[in-house]
Amino acid sequence: MAALFSIFFAQFVKIPIHYLMTRQLDWKLFTSTGGMPSSHSAAVTSLCTAIAYETGIDSPLFAVATVFAVIVMFDATGVRFQAGKQALIINQMRADFQNFVAQTKEWSHMKNEEKIEELKTLLGHKPIEVFMGALTGIAISIIIYTTIV
Repeated sequence: MAALFSIFFAQFVKIPIHYLMTRQLDWKLFTSTGGMPSSHSAAVTSLCTAIAYETGIDSPLFAVATVFAVIVMFDATGVRFQAGKQALIINQMRADFQNFVAQTKEWSHMKNEEKIEELKTLLGHKPIEVFMGALTGIAISIIIYTTIV
């Protein structure tokens, strides 16, 4: 339950953080990937912390959860972040190509450009986003286990 709550909390808190930074309210952030804090990191660290409370830090289950958390957070800052950077470049290349074709063939009457869906660029996280997500997850589990359980 702590891990699930951490996901929802981290996803929700992205909205006011984004608003404070840009003065734009974007409710789509609640269901998107990427951004501050990382809900993936919050979930796996909350899970680890909850398992530590339930079974102890010397349990095999805690060891498995910790390795799982490290893999998820490494992936969030590595592969997924780089995939997001590539998506930005590919989207720019597609836009440049579309502009080139439109200029050379004068496609001003065509509306096919509107039907082309851009690749998602917010796939991964910066290290600070993963770190803050991890702190969020740990804090939520500690709060739950020290006040509720």
